[in-house]
This record gives sequence, C-alpha cells and structure tokens, in this order.
Amino acid sequence: MPTGPTRRELLAFVSGTAVAVAAPAAAADAKSGTGALPHWVHTWVSMPQLTEPHNMPPAPFTQDGLVLADATLRQTVRITVGGRHVRLRFSNAFGGADLPITAVRLALPTDGRAGVAGIQPGTSRPVTFSGRSSIVVPVGAQVVSDPIAVDLPPRTNVTVTTYLAQGQASNSITSHPGSRTTSHLLAGNHVDDTDLPGATPTDHWYFLSGIEVWSPAATRAAAVLGDSLTDGRGSTTNGNDRWPDQLLDRLHQDPRTADVAILNQAAGGNRVLRDGLGPNALSRVDRDVLAQSGVSWLIVFEGVNDIGTAEATAAAQLAVADDLITAFDQIILRAHAHGIRVYGATLIPFGGNTGYDDPAGLRAAARERVNRWIRNSARFDAVLDFDKAVRDPQDPSKLRAEYDVGDHLHLNPTGYRALADAVPAALLRWRPLPAGFGFE
Repeated sequence: MPTGPTRRELLAFVSGTAVAVAAPAAAADAKSGTGALPHWVHTWVSMPQLTEPHNMPPAPFTQDGLVLADATLRQTVRITVGGRHVRLRFSNAFGGADLPITAVRLALPTDGRAGVAGIQPGTSRPVTFSGRSSIVVPVGAQVVSDPIAVDLPPRTNVTVTTYLAQGQASNSITSHPGSRTTSHLLAGNHVDDTDLPGATPTDHWYFLSGIEVWSPAATRAAAVLGDSLTDGRGSTTNGNDRWPDQLLDRLHQDPRTADVAILNQAAGGNRVLRDGLGPNALSRVDRDVLAQSGVSWLIVFEGVNDIGTAEATAAAQLAVADDLITAFDQIILRAHAHGIRVYGATLIPFGGNTGYDDPAGLRAAARERVNRWIRNSARFDAVLDFDKAVRDPQDPSKLRAEYDVGDHLHLNPTGYRALADAVPAALLRWRPLPAGFGFE
C-alpha cells in the first residue's frame, strides 16, 4: 500500500459506511487471446482443516466449548501476485458452530516482515462483506469480502486482523496448523492498534483461507496438492522458504512468468487415499483446486504418507501403489475437464526414516513402482523429477545429506530450493490448450 486511502475512503471509514469499489475497466490481453478479460485470481491460500487439540489457540483463548471470545487475531501471509483490488476469504469448513466475525482489517506489517504483531501506520483498511462490517459464517461455509482498494506489489507480506466479540461456540474450528508463520492473539478489540503489546504468539493460521486479486487476463495460478514436504516442514518459521515459495521467487525474476501465482494447498500428514491430517487429496480436489480462482496448472506431489502408513507387507504395498496410480489418474481426469494442465512430481526417498523405511524395502519398492508410472505413463502433462533432484547419487534410496533436515524424510531450505529448481519455468508460461484437451 504505497499510497494512502483516498479522501472518500477515509470519510467512509470515519462514518462507518461501506465504500463500493468499482471494478477497473476491462481490457483485452494479447498474451491470453483476443478479448480476454481481467479476472479474480487467488494469490494466497491455506488448506482448511479440522484443528487438532494441540493446535488450538493457547490458553486462555480456548475454553470448554468456546474459542477466541472477545479476542483479536492478527495474522500475516505472503501473497504471490500483486494487485490493486483484493478480496479475503474466511472458512468455517470444519467448525462445530457458526463463526461470528465482528471486524476485520487489512494492513501492511511492520517493516514488511512476516510473523510480526505490528502494522505500518496509515495502511489499515476496513474489510466489509456485502457492505456489512461484520458477518456470521455458517457451519461448513466460507465468506468472501468485498473488494478492497489497495496497491499490493507481488510477494508482499500482508496483515489480516480479525476481532471476534462472541468467539466460536465450539472446540471444533477451522485452521491451517502448519503455517510456518507466527500469529498473535490478544484479549479485547484491537483491530485498529498499530501494535499488540502483550499478545500471545502462536505458529498457526485460523479461519483465513484465501486472498484473491483482480488481475489481467494473463495472470494465472498454479495450485499444488501436497503434504508436509510442500507445507514446509523443515523450512524456516517466518522465512517463506518452502519449495513453492522459492519457486515463486525464481519465476518472478523472469518477465515471462512474473504473472504466475502459486497456491500451496498442502498439509502435514496429508494422504491421497485416506483422511488423516486433513481430508484426503482425492476428496479435496474440488475445493482446493477446481474452486480456486484463476487456476491453469496443478502440481501433484503427494503419496509418501499413503505408502508410509500402509502395512509393510507385499500385498499391502502392491495395493497402495496401484490405488495411488488410479487416484492420480482420477485427479488428472477431473482437472483436465476444467482445462487445467496437471504436472506429476515423483516421490522422494525416505531411506533411514524410522517410521517409513521397513527392513525388507517393501515401501521403497512401492515408491519406485509409483514413480515409474509417473515417469512413463504419459498421463501427466509433464513430469517433475523431484526424486532425482534430491536423492543421494551414491545411495538413491536416501536423501542427499546436505538436503536432509535430519529425519531422512523432510528437507531443509537448501533441499527445498533443489525441488523448486527442478520445476522448468517454461511449464508455467501460458499457452493455449491443444485441440481435444480433456477428452481422455
């Protein structure tokens, strides 16, 4: 927000009235075809999931049957592509009761940093929903804010501050535990405060599930279905150095891919075939990919948890490998029907991991079976060979030591950079779909 609010916006804020933001004039975009129009594109997402007991807001913000009553929640997120009009999305997908949101503000964080409690003076904007300053999100639903007139450069950290006067009357709430970003909680209404002294930090996101920007037609998004390896276990808290973050940074150095948004739809422990930490990937394709604004590409990098949690017997591992292959084929079919290209990433090694590496190597064999299909079936529109990018050349069943965070399953930021570098930028340059695309 380099420029301050207009006089009309300030007057409206003071009087408490909503400001109707007119959409910018439409214009043709040669990069996307004659007559193509501007559109909403998601610039940031977090995969909604049911909050586990140990990931609930810390005391005193969680009580028996009541969460975040008379509490301010301040969260920072890093958008991918920028814009001058944005919308926020809040999810109550897993709430056990309606979610009453009393007030929301959008601002820039102090010094532009992730995970801080302060905001830059003069940058706060009121957020409304269908012209109302407060709204109730029904159980299982989401709400979308009115457009907010701001000027956000690409890869900007933004702050969303939410006040809940009543709180949510349930201990089932919606969050994204693996935020790798610090949020801040403080009793009372502090949405307009520039700092939150005495606030309680917690490394989770709650309720906020997406941010969209009004974008030129050429701006498109790539969604990533993944587990903890994409959610960023082993990355730096408040560092934004997961592999999708590092891929974004590289893409935006090239004018040909500077208009690509990256949507990280991953969760630690997630599986393709069965629910676990979050709903299974097959069940969430509609919500997390097809329903997201502006998606042109899908990267699928998931399956190691299915293999690792299946019994270490020949029959069980053969079954899980075959079921994963079928699931990937189903994901491709569903995405292609919506004009989305699908790129498959090979599963990386877990040799030496205490939980997943069995003595007989049955799980490793299942991983290799799935990887052969990803590489050779020609079902994916392209293959990202993440396995090759991070495996030890001397022992391909294991990760390279310099990439291993220490558990022989997850990567450190250097390892995540290797994954990001294994994605050819040309795959994320817009081009027309071929004739017959989607007819399988």
